[in-house]
Amino acid sequence: MSLLRHDWSRDEVRALFALPFPELMFQAAQVHRQNFDPTEVQISTLLSIKTGGCPEDCAYCPQAAQYNTGVKAEKLMAVEAVLAEAAAAKAGGASRFCMGAAWRSPKDRDLDSVCAMVEGVKAMGLETCVTLGMLEAAQAQRLKQAGLDYYNHNLDTSPEYYSEIITTRTYQDRLDTLDHVRSAGINVCCGGIVGMGEGLEDRIGMIATLASLPQHPESVPINMLVQVEGTPLAVSGKLDALDFVRTIAVARITMPASVVRLSAGREEMSEETQALCFLAGANSIFYGPKLLTTPNPGRDRDMALLSNLGMRPME
Repeated sequence: MSLLRHDWSRDEVRALFALPFPELMFQAAQVHRQNFDPTEVQISTLLSIKTGGCPEDCAYCPQAAQYNTGVKAEKLMAVEAVLAEAAAAKAGGASRFCMGAAWRSPKDRDLDSVCAMVEGVKAMGLETCVTLGMLEAAQAQRLKQAGLDYYNHNLDTSPEYYSEIITTRTYQDRLDTLDHVRSAGINVCCGGIVGMGEGLEDRIGMIATLASLPQHPESVPINMLVQVEGTPLAVSGKLDALDFVRTIAVARITMPASVVRLSAGREEMSEETQALCFLAGANSIFYGPKLLTTPNPGRDRDMALLSNLGMRPME
């Protein structure tokens, strides 16, 4: 097994990014094989349980109330409707069901319904994950009591670039929520987004921050920005596909035992790029036609790709 380290310096992470591509891929594949079956991919389904109307100003997000993106603010879904979606996801091959709500932070009355959703999804034999914004310690404890397996709260980018993307909450706010989640005994799902106009140093800073947390996130989603008309980042430059693959590989090497998720942006990726990401150590995808409000490849397309690569869903 690869040595788990929590003291990755930026110089060390920078050196990994600078490796020749074949060498970087080889090292990442070695680490991956030491910790996982390289032919298995964990399948998750993501449902927006409360869409739009968010008071935050995340420059990438179509759900921010201040941007005109065509996303309408909706109320929290009924528990029964969410459980029906979870049952369909399980029937379609998902082993984890993730629920996202466009809140700055949940109100306690909303948490009652979310806890009921978690309990119901858990009873189906699915892993549970939610992303609800910032959490207080007591709220994290309530979610743990409901049986929550994972809480998603991304750092998004490097500490230095963060204020270019979000001004309505601080980087420390995000770290505080992660501390509350970890203290409650819930697994952490935390990664970031690339292709937001950041530079290589910001990708280095993001990975170094994640890999230097006291305990690595059990799940690390790496998202490629999906440009949405109406958001400030709708006209940002595209990131080169190989730079994205490099980010996946460096995440794998620095966080050997974490599940690295190939998340948003797959709709625009070629099958060859996705295959390189799997070779680089990605071993989880979101499955289904939509990621909250943006397009995602259909199930048939994903199953065909995995079959073509001789890969299979993780049990």
